[in-house]
Amino acid sequence: MKAPPRLQSLIEEGLIDTVVRQLMSGKEAMVYVVRCGDETRCAKIYKEANNRSFRQAVDYTENRKVKNSRSARAMAKGSKFGRQEQEAAWQSAEVDALYRLAAAGVRVPQPYNFHDGVLLMELVTDAHGDAAPRLNDVSFTPEDARTHHATLVAEVVRMLCAGVVHGDLSEFNILLAHLPGTEGEEVGHDGPVIIDLPQAVDAAGNNHAQRMLLRDVANLRDFFGQFAPELRTTQYGPEIWSLYQSGLLSNETPLTGIYAPTHADVDMQAVLREIDDARDEDAARRLRMAAG
Repeated sequence: MKAPPRLQSLIEEGLIDTVVRQLMSGKEAMVYVVRCGDETRCAKIYKEANNRSFRQAVDYTENRKVKNSRSARAMAKGSKFGRQEQEAAWQSAEVDALYRLAAAGVRVPQPYNFHDGVLLMELVTDAHGDAAPRLNDVSFTPEDARTHHATLVAEVVRMLCAGVVHGDLSEFNILLAHLPGTEGEEVGHDGPVIIDLPQAVDAAGNNHAQRMLLRDVANLRDFFGQFAPELRTTQYGPEIWSLYQSGLLSNETPLTGIYAPTHADVDMQAVLREIDDARDEDAARRLRMAAG
């Protein structure tokens, strides 16, 4: 097919050879199947802000930092340049998260390049080499539902240990891929791969990270609970976050799905000190911005 204008620069740079077909058009991007030498990959073209149905809510963009102080000031002021820089920062958030999570061993597509607002990455496929289906397009036996749910809960833990919360995890952005066999396995097997990470947030630096993680895990519980009803009573989200906050969470931490909240006394003086410190820090930041 004829290459879309946004992919033409990648062809000119030699990053892709040909465009095979459009794979999907989502709320924030369009994805194309492309050929790169002997390999088939996918190219994700991010839509401009005014063409996206997803908006950069404060929940997701809070505490996302840019290294350039001029860009940071422009983003705070909301100028045209600032909006352009915010757009670039939003797009690079998924790229950064993909590289970070792939290095941590999380099941995400392998990223290859990011050029001119286009993310070039692995095409996740099924056993026949076709694009892998989303979970919402697949029905599961109770046994498979329990297996995939356990796998994804472990992936959420692995992500959190890498400092990342997906923020929008559901059956609509998880693919059921055919994964290669591990050591000792003669053949591969079907397993979930997590996609769509532009909403990913820093677990330690975002005040909404806890709520997002609980929602992500609840989405997994509710979806797989359709096929294995006993999953509906599990409380993996609160258990995971409690262990994380306590510094006790690792990739090997055994989970039970049971959570009993503790009702410790609240240190109101400490809370008020935190509020005062935050207010002072904000006032100092505003003074620095005004001076700059």
